[in-house]
Amino acid sequence: MIKAQLKLPVGYTLIDLERELAKSLRISPSEVESYKIIKKSIDSRDKRRIHYVLSVGVELRAEGKYLVRNKKATVYEPPISSLDEIVPKVKASDKPPVIIGAGPAGLFAGLTLAKAGFKPIIIERGKCVEERTESIEKFVSECVLDTQSNVQFGEGGAGTFSDGKLNTGTGSDKINVVLGEFVNYGAPEQIVYEAKPHIGTDKLVNVVKNIREDIIAMGGSVFFDSLLVDIDVKDGVLKSVTVKNKAKGLWTIDCDHCILAIGHSARDTFEMLSSKVLMKAKPFSIGARIEHLQDSIDRAQYGDTVGLPPANYSLSAHLDNGRSCYTFCMCPGGYVMPATSEENAVVTNGMSYFSRDGRNANSALLVGVDPKDFGSDNVLAGVEFQRKYERLAYSLTGSYKAPCQRFQDLIEGRATQRAGEIKPTYPIGVEFADLRECLPDYVTDSIGEAIKVFDRKLRGFADPDALLTGVETRSSSPVRILRDEKGHSSVRGLMPCGEGAGYAGGITSASVDGINVALKLISDVCK
Repeated sequence: MIKAQLKLPVGYTLIDLERELAKSLRISPSEVESYKIIKKSIDSRDKRRIHYVLSVGVELRAEGKYLVRNKKATVYEPPISSLDEIVPKVKASDKPPVIIGAGPAGLFAGLTLAKAGFKPIIIERGKCVEERTESIEKFVSECVLDTQSNVQFGEGGAGTFSDGKLNTGTGSDKINVVLGEFVNYGAPEQIVYEAKPHIGTDKLVNVVKNIREDIIAMGGSVFFDSLLVDIDVKDGVLKSVTVKNKAKGLWTIDCDHCILAIGHSARDTFEMLSSKVLMKAKPFSIGARIEHLQDSIDRAQYGDTVGLPPANYSLSAHLDNGRSCYTFCMCPGGYVMPATSEENAVVTNGMSYFSRDGRNANSALLVGVDPKDFGSDNVLAGVEFQRKYERLAYSLTGSYKAPCQRFQDLIEGRATQRAGEIKPTYPIGVEFADLRECLPDYVTDSIGEAIKVFDRKLRGFADPDALLTGVETRSSSPVRILRDEKGHSSVRGLMPCGEGAGYAGGITSASVDGINVALKLISDVCK
């Protein structure tokens, strides 16, 4: 396969692509057997000449002759894009491995083990993704919170009800495997080649369901409404796990291996584990969601050019006060969502559907915090730090409504009275307030300073009517469960994995970590 680089105008057609492909390779269109897009991005540096940049892999009818004629041609070897290509078939152990958590890490660990011939037992504290959707809708419409099935907990993990963003900053060679498997289970094919791929909450729900059904078809099992409540350890080795099932009560599972893919909000599980395995507090970030009109973001990124997908952004700054502030989980055409998993607390997150056709753009605007900010040396001090500000936000509004403030009011030090041109999308409703009453001063000061810096990079970011809705505290896990090079924690057989264990940050990296830990488990069994 030959690799070609193309520049194509906004609104290009397949005919345009094929003509430019032939022109780039200096061949007749009839010489092309087939082609596939490898990478696609938008070059908007010159707003007067915005265009697409494509890398395309091309199969030629006489590739050998072409390479003889064009010795500088780039040969393209498609990357491995399927678990079947990397997972060995082995003789499974008598005791099925247990996986705690059915988020991206847990599902991909389960899929890897099932393809290897194991029959993994997946334990998920929340509901299956179909019923989980109902739990979230009930919270939004009636403020009835299910503490075990919500935006944080349940099949698919926290990323299922965000945007399905597949940020690929890990550099792992297994990224293409994750993307390929997502497509295999129903995700749009363009996620494989888009520079900033996303599936969308509406489509990711079905993808998650399909993965679960395939794991079961291969002999695995998945149990919902089932919470890990204890582990049994003898001489530093895992012997069993105890699960509390909603229907049948306590249930002990004998196992030699258990993958902990518990997610970054499993606070009760962190507490149970803190006296049994080595853990440490880790840095994370807190802040608020910021909303702009999507049209204004489009104009800032694209100028007057039309016909492009909703624009996104990624911004960061090191501030004069020594803090860092950055945007995270940017949702073009999206909505700010309620994401608490505890009663009497307010937590925000963002989501978009695949079409990204909402009126507003939103993003987390986060400030880094680390253990020295937590006020305690306790390994779970970060959990209490998060909880403090989530409860302050709830106290400020007196309900699950979220505190909300205009940017101009933030920098002028007053509570907001009403929204301007930009209207909040938080579905439960907001109470206009002063975010200084539910976030540390160094966080609100950093956010105010950063927005001005970001406005120099993205015109209009410091719109006086930009809305800040708080609080966002669940950017990543507040702890790291230590593990060795073979994937084991300080308890042999207990294998921490994914975002909750402190080893990932988002759907793609969590999925990759799930694959890697599962492969280490397979190697451990087969040694």
